[in-house]
Amino acid sequence: MSLDHLWVFLISAAPVSELRGGIPTGLFEFDLSWHSVFLVSFLGNLLPVPFLLLFLDPLSRLLSRITIFSRILEWLFERTRRRGRIVERHGRIGLMLFVALPLPVTGAWTGTLVAFLLGMEFKHALLSIVLGVFIAGVIVTSLCLAGWQTYLWLG
Repeated sequence: MSLDHLWVFLISAAPVSELRGGIPTGLFEFDLSWHSVFLVSFLGNLLPVPFLLLFLDPLSRLLSRITIFSRILEWLFERTRRRGRIVERHGRIGLMLFVALPLPVTGAWTGTLVAFLLGMEFKHALLSIVLGVFIAGVIVTSLCLAGWQTYLWLG
């Protein structure tokens, strides 16, 4: 794996950019092959998911004891709850679709928060998020290959 691939992996693992940032970066900035960019971005985007699913509850309990973090968590959870209504209505399929839409404030990180807030079982949440990330990767890669990089960069 090259240094460029490592950057794509890290960009895809980051909460704001995820693979919506990793794929265009790999294709347009580093001129890597689409299939290697897809795979590296997919894996990078999934890296934090199991850890978040496993440790979000104990971490949020610990942080909620500190006033400033408690306020931040309340704001974040309330905002995520509003975004997660489709998941509430449609369960695992809704979570997969929520993660699959390559739009701002959707994706694996927010999907993980939604799954946590709704109390979804680990294996169901993980499977839905993996499928959603795969679909998002296909969409973003296809848009890039079709020449829609302007849309993706502004996304």
